[in-house]
Formats: sequence, structure tokens, C-alpha cells
Amino acid sequence: MLFNDLFRDDYRTILVRGGDEPEYLPADGPDGLAQVVFAHGYYASALHEISHWCIAGEYRRTLHDYGYWYCPDGRTREQQRAFETVEVKPQAQEWLFSVAAGFRFHVSLDNLSGGGACDERGFRLKVLAQAEQYLARGLPPRGQAFFDTLTVFYGTAETFHESWRQDVQRLIPPDLFYD
Repeated sequence: MLFNDLFRDDYRTILVRGGDEPEYLPADGPDGLAQVVFAHGYYASALHEISHWCIAGEYRRTLHDYGYWYCPDGRTREQQRAFETVEVKPQAQEWLFSVAAGFRFHVSLDNLSGGGACDERGFRLKVLAQAEQYLARGLPPRGQAFFDTLTVFYGTAETFHESWRQDVQRLIPPDLFYD
């Protein structure tokens, strides 16, 4: 509801509950609506897919799944390294959206049947650094608009920074900063 109310008219885009796999479907014509499809009705999936949409530029939003490749679970080490590189910004934004909504965020390396993470510690720290950069400088415009809408709707604007500090301690324990 929040996403659709915010972006349907200006961006001709709606959020849609999907099945097994999330995906982005560009509008099928000048009067059509693009669809950000999230998996199984999961709130976390919705926030993650919204994060990708908020980052994607105008051209990318004309392409199925923004024109990105996706290798499913079971990636090689090289594929996982590439995945971890492109997931920093969306997961940083998703984390901020989650805290704004009072929802529990989980860092996702999404390679359970593969070799696991290439660098879980480094990935977590990069996601944290990007999220803190967004807090200091602002999110991309659509991301900022959605973040602001979440804080108003869930009444978290005044408590956000304290909740953020607590969530950072939960996800990035102090020993993770040191080898």
C-alpha cells in the first residue's frame, strides 16, 4: 500500500505479491504499469526488491530484472564474489527500510548450497559502511522518499537512530571489527 501510493502515479510502478522468485517486470507499454514482484508475500522480500528498484536508474527500469544477471543458490566462488559486490547498496538500503519499519533485518549472502560467503565479515562491514553513508548523505531520491514514508507510517522517526544503533550491535558485533 505504501509503495503503491507513493510511486504508482509518478513512476507507473506497483509492488505485487508473487510466488517462488522475486522479479522486476517493466511496463508493457506507455499505459502499462511496471511491477516489483516480491516472493511469497514475505515482508523482507518486499523491502529487498523495493531497495533494488529504488537504486535502478531510468534505463534499467525498462529492462526485465533491471538487466542484471542472477545466478541461483549454489554459486561458484567467483559468482559469489560478484553477487556480494552488487548486493552492498540494496542490502544497506533494505536494512534502513527495515529499521524504519520496526522489522528485523538479516544480511543475506544467499548461497546456502554453494560455497557460502566469499567474505562474510567484509560483506557485513561494507553493508554497514554503505548504510551509514546513506544516513549521513541521504538515500537515493526514491529510497529517501520510501524511507521517510516508512518512518511516518510506523512512527519510528524519533526513535530511528537509537533503534539503528541497537541493530548495528546485533548484526555487527564488536569482535567483527577486529581480526
